[in-house]
Amino acid sequence: MSTKHSEMKIDWKPGTMIYPLPAVMISCGSEPSEYNIITASWVGTICTNPPMCYISIRPERHSYPILKKNMEFVINLTTEDLAFATDWCGVNSGKKFNKFEEMKLTPGKATIISAPTIEEAPLCIECRVREVMALGSHDMFIADVVNVKADDKYLDEETGAFDMEKAGLLAYVHGRYYGLGEFIGKFGWSVKKKK
Repeated sequence: MSTKHSEMKIDWKPGTMIYPLPAVMISCGSEPSEYNIITASWVGTICTNPPMCYISIRPERHSYPILKKNMEFVINLTTEDLAFATDWCGVNSGKKFNKFEEMKLTPGKATIISAPTIEEAPLCIECRVREVMALGSHDMFIADVVNVKADDKYLDEETGAFDMEKAGLLAYVHGRYYGLGEFIGKFGWSVKKKK
């Protein structure tokens, strides 16, 4: 006996339903008195060569004028171990709290830019803003990736590659945080010839 599932799809109003997304902590500021962390998921890759990415931030956020003034930021990937801090930094304002102190996070020295890294993050992507586009609820900060700092405890000793699985990265899906789950296949596995 076969079970038939419904093929019907229902129209919803247009919305940003592209999930999962990374849950990242964006660190910004040129000196300790203005250092701040904003949690974001409106973030992504734009180009490989030159390496470019974007973050989209609401103009009313505390970090927005800091980002506009300095035109630099760090995208700090987050992990299951950093889930609480990631959420906390997303729901509390830097106007009221020093987020580094409150979450016991360590501001590190970036190599190329003045914005701090988050030392507890497994990967810190240093970005220099090329352009800011006002789009509506959010402004998009289009940036060049000028350096990446990787925690060496996640580097494969033989290949030097960063072990994303070992890092335990965090994902965001429509208001909820998730670990990544089990490995399914490597890029190209669907067409790989059997030996």
